Amino acid sequence: MLNILLAESINLQPGGQFTSIQSLEFGSLIGAFLKLILVVASLVFFFILVLGGINWILSGGDKAKTEGARNQITAALVGLVIVFAAWAIAQLIGTFFGVNIFNLEIPKI
Repeated sequence: MLNILLAESINLQPGGQFTSIQSLEFGSLIGAFLKLILVVASLVFFFILVLGGINWILSGGDKAKTEGARNQITAALVGLVIVFAAWAIAQLIGTFFGVNIFNLEIPKI
């Protein structure tokens, strides 16, 4: 009898700011993960670009250091272009095919 009373008095539904957890789906998790990857990759390549610029300034005219900094800047710019191209391709897929990769809706069986 006590177990029944305890089970009825405990509410396991999320409340407050966590009420949106009830509608959480696998597709939205994938979309959020893809957005996170794009943001993190953009930030990483941006900081590599900034570090390459700092290395260029601090090279002091040394050809080897200047070349290394130039290669670092080139790699960072290529990385940024790849990240933004991936985002643009995802947007094009959404426009032409109606599939929003960043907000996937997986049909339920």
